[in-house]
Amino acid sequence: MSSGARTGTDRATVADTDTDTGSGARASTGRGADTASGARSDFGRRTGAEVRGFVGAGAGVRPSAEGAAARRALLAHPALLLVGIVLASLNMRVALASVAPLVGEISAAFGLSSTASSLVTSVPVLFLGLGALVAPWLGRRFGAERVLFAALLLLGAGILARVLPSVYALYGGGILVGTAIALLNVLMPGLIKRDFPDRAASMTSVYTGAMIAGATVAAAAAVPLEKALGGGWEASLGFWSLLAAAAALAWLPQVLIARGRPGHGVRAVPAGGARPAGVWRSALAWQVTLFMGLQSLWSYVLIAWMPTIFTDHGMSRSTAGVVFAFNNLIQVAGAFVVPLLAGRMRGQRPLVVLVTTLVAAGYAGLMVAPVEGAWLWSAVLGVGQGGAVGLALTLIVLRSGDAVTAAGLSGMAQTVGYLLAAAGPLAAGALHQATGSWTPPICVVLGVCAAALAVGMLAARDRTV
Repeated sequence: MSSGARTGTDRATVADTDTDTGSGARASTGRGADTASGARSDFGRRTGAEVRGFVGAGAGVRPSAEGAAARRALLAHPALLLVGIVLASLNMRVALASVAPLVGEISAAFGLSSTASSLVTSVPVLFLGLGALVAPWLGRRFGAERVLFAALLLLGAGILARVLPSVYALYGGGILVGTAIALLNVLMPGLIKRDFPDRAASMTSVYTGAMIAGATVAAAAAVPLEKALGGGWEASLGFWSLLAAAAALAWLPQVLIARGRPGHGVRAVPAGGARPAGVWRSALAWQVTLFMGLQSLWSYVLIAWMPTIFTDHGMSRSTAGVVFAFNNLIQVAGAFVVPLLAGRMRGQRPLVVLVTTLVAAGYAGLMVAPVEGAWLWSAVLGVGQGGAVGLALTLIVLRSGDAVTAAGLSGMAQTVGYLLAAAGPLAAGALHQATGSWTPPICVVLGVCAAALAVGMLAARDRTV
């Protein structure tokens, strides 16, 4: 990562190394005691304070000797960790994106109104926010590896629950899905910060790219899977529980290797003995949080309703699903490139202008010529959406003065942000049902874009919480 991308966390922890004991401090200063254990790997040096500092990743715990050895063994084989991260990230949007092309059939099966149909996607998003409230505590109590493993199992159970022949199971499964994804959302950035401190921006690009790639495949395959499996929408949705199971299996080694770390050591204070900043009282933290929420809102409106907008204007379901998948595919480019650019800039205002303008232009196109320009609007929206989510996640790291503050800001941004975003699909569905047109909901989202631009310009200033 370039020097511009390094936050105060790196400087604070380097200054604190002389107070640490054991191999963690020696590895960070470059002395040779940890050479045999491979602590000076290409994946970056880390101090004991850095490892303990990120609360959201199961830090705040002084590892036992067995746990420290386990962590070194894990990082000596980084391919195993990378596979686990990528497979877990692939699951972060699959359960949401696979529903959108099938909303019409799900609504017909249960006789749902437009407002009730919007709850199929709004309920999981609501619990993305509520689940984020408990994720940091769970990470501290049980360790990030265990919680991520449990989240993947919970995700698979939620996906299967949604295909049961009950509207209560449909919504109840959505609660499980949203809670599981919330745990993945909150803990994954902290784990990356802990294990790849010198490559946080590039690894953020990898995991956000994998997340969006999973959504792309799920959206594109929803209707073809329905036909291939011959089981209707239930078989199509249920299929993705297999991906969650595969990710859980790939993540199991992380649990076994790291089980000596969290929960088996002594609680430690943050780096330098400092207490975390009061993020809930910080204006800058609220600016980052609101940008996170507003960009999530416009994305989840599209996840819920983009295929329906196309089919309501005469496009076939299969074509609408492919265009929606194309939108998700294009997001990979923005999600990969924008964090890298943001990490090399002192202020990110040009990127805020870029992503919000692209999203606003794409929404305007859906309002004016939804079918005729479907591919163009999907591409424009995709670059903007992917860039916006990548920028929002990167701002959480860049605006934090230390790792503990970053954990608090991550929890705050994802809790408030997703609670705000949950209102988007529901409000859009209700407004469409009331007016019989998609123009009023799109106009409201254009107002959201303007608000995101304003708050994003403040969040992108070169300051820290």
